[in-house]
Amino acid sequence: MSSPVGNGTGSLEHRDRGHDSSSDDSDGDKKHKHSDKFHLFGRQKPVHSALGGGKPADIMLWRNKQVSASMLAAATVIWLLFERIGYHLLTFVCHALILLLALLFLWSNVSFFFNRSPLDFPEIVLPEGLCTGLALLLMDRFNQAFNFFREVASGRDLKKFLGGMLILWIVSKVGSWFDFLTLVYMVCVAMLTVPLLYEKHEDRVDAYAQQATVKLKKQYSLLDEKVLQKLPNIAPKQS
Repeated sequence: MSSPVGNGTGSLEHRDRGHDSSSDDSDGDKKHKHSDKFHLFGRQKPVHSALGGGKPADIMLWRNKQVSASMLAAATVIWLLFERIGYHLLTFVCHALILLLALLFLWSNVSFFFNRSPLDFPEIVLPEGLCTGLALLLMDRFNQAFNFFREVASGRDLKKFLGGMLILWIVSKVGSWFDFLTLVYMVCVAMLTVPLLYEKHEDRVDAYAQQATVKLKKQYSLLDEKVLQKLPNIAPKQS
């Protein structure tokens, strides 16, 4: 003979299982809706993961504000010294090392007269994780660029060919407006500002990007219908 307590417990477990299954279904629906949502460049990962994760992504997204601010300030100072003041790279490095060595040498010798211990200069070692993360990020981006170049050079996709030619033409025009150092500085500033702003306004940017993508697809469909389909097929035949 079963007790009423046992029946009550079974009913509670049944309700809990039903609640868990319904919550799992709702979580699955949310993930499905998130995956179906339009994202810039067709990404399916969060911004931090799309940037490669780790410390490089933390720096670009200002997870470590001191390091990010220091890198932005250092890039700005270097650009001002070289572009506005007219400093040269080798002269700047030598003068900085001369000043640093002179200060350390003087402090090590003068500290004895002030009854202070000499300066224990710390050992500078770059973090292995930071260097490895940057190397992996650069390797991934270069591999993607090489794969894109190979696909364009194969002559099988006219759309990618036109897109690659347009990108190279835009880069060449931008390069004619600025010198190399200014262009590198602009890239550094963009890497330290654009990902952060995009993460904060992700939904709004994705909505505008979706509208722009729809318009570009319409324009490309018109171009394909009126021009591209009339061109002869130059792609090599596969045996």
